[in-house]
Amino acid sequence: MDIILDDVEARVLGALAEKEATTPDYYPLSLNALVNACNQKSNRHPVMSLDEGAVRAALDSLNRKGLAGEAGGAGTRVTKFEHGLQEAFNFSRPENAVLCLLLLRGPQTPGELRGRAERLHHFDDLEAVHSALQHLMDRQPPLVKVLPRQPGTKESRYAHLLSGDVEAWEPEAAPAGPSSSTSASADSERIARLEAEVASLQEEIASLKQQLADFRKQFE
Repeated sequence: MDIILDDVEARVLGALAEKEATTPDYYPLSLNALVNACNQKSNRHPVMSLDEGAVRAALDSLNRKGLAGEAGGAGTRVTKFEHGLQEAFNFSRPENAVLCLLLLRGPQTPGELRGRAERLHHFDDLEAVHSALQHLMDRQPPLVKVLPRQPGTKESRYAHLLSGDVEAWEPEAAPAGPSSSTSASADSERIARLEAEVASLQEEIASLKQQLADFRKQFE
């Protein structure tokens, strides 16, 4: 399968896959909820500021590639979108979690992947992460590759290949001041949940406004 994603397409695809796993009650996503998911500051590198036009264009391109599209089914006035990774690749849950994180944050070590994957899939140990990475590398064509270890680093990083080959990795800027990985993870989860709840409320308001407009038309 010859697929080359640009940065926005990779972000949209990763955000859809993440929200399916972490906030299933709000999935598939409306366009507004998807924009918020793409632009959230937690668990994203780089942080983006995409508008609806950019996300819509990425969805159209992903639809042509068979990787995302409008969700089927009735029951809502708001158009919603879902990814098609499972149909395209038949991923296992570990593979799906690893690829999702690589799409959202770029090249990472197995240790980083394990620490960040908890809400997507629980890996018992690093061996389980390595196994998922190896399965993705063994696919034809490969979907993941290991990058040359950078000087001064202890672990190699892995990158997805859905956006083409990757030759090098640039380290993320260190956050200012002391930080706690545990509190950061909790903050990330809380922010994601609040964003999903806000998006759901916005959809309900839009639906109510439409119902009110339809009701008024009956008396015009």
